Amino acid sequence: MSQTILRLDASARGAGSVTRDLSERIVNRWPDATVIHRDLAQTPVPQLDESWVEANTTDAASRSEAQKQRLALSDELIGELQAADTIVIGLPVYNFAPPAALKAWIDQVCRAGVTFRYSEAGPEGLLKGKQVILAMASGGTGAGSEIDFASTYMRHILGFIGLDDVTLVAADQLALDSAASLEKAAGQIEALKKAA
Repeated sequence: MSQTILRLDASARGAGSVTRDLSERIVNRWPDATVIHRDLAQTPVPQLDESWVEANTTDAASRSEAQKQRLALSDELIGELQAADTIVIGLPVYNFAPPAALKAWIDQVCRAGVTFRYSEAGPEGLLKGKQVILAMASGGTGAGSEIDFASTYMRHILGFIGLDDVTLVAADQLALDSAASLEKAAGQIEALKKAA
């Protein structure tokens, strides 16, 4: 069965970006896959504004045509998530956290009643049965450390919408020993298990 991969890149850097290189190498492990590629830095997703929030909080059956249009990109981005078997996210660490380009995408795809819902037992993610691979790169932040608000946040927010099968490939602390960090990440890529 053919795989569909959603690849998200968010690095402000083009050539020389470690996360772009890692995400490409990860995607290449599925040579026959259909790949949906979103470059969130080169083609930014808009920040939320009042008209978006108003449209999103209006009951779907009552939305005006203008409100439907306001949510059209969000619907498209969510559709890409729903279609994907595997999601590969390039995660550069900027000031200990994900870049604004990636956070803007997150805000567009986290929608009550669409990708999560509230129940008596608390919030429930609605995107399930998918594999996520985070391709992280950092200058000095150690992956999973107390100052890593990037991969820890991504695990939390992805789990919130039901994506709890998350694997981290980390070229972290590149400023300390780039060769060792890149070698470690290459080994993590080789060890990746392909989703069935």
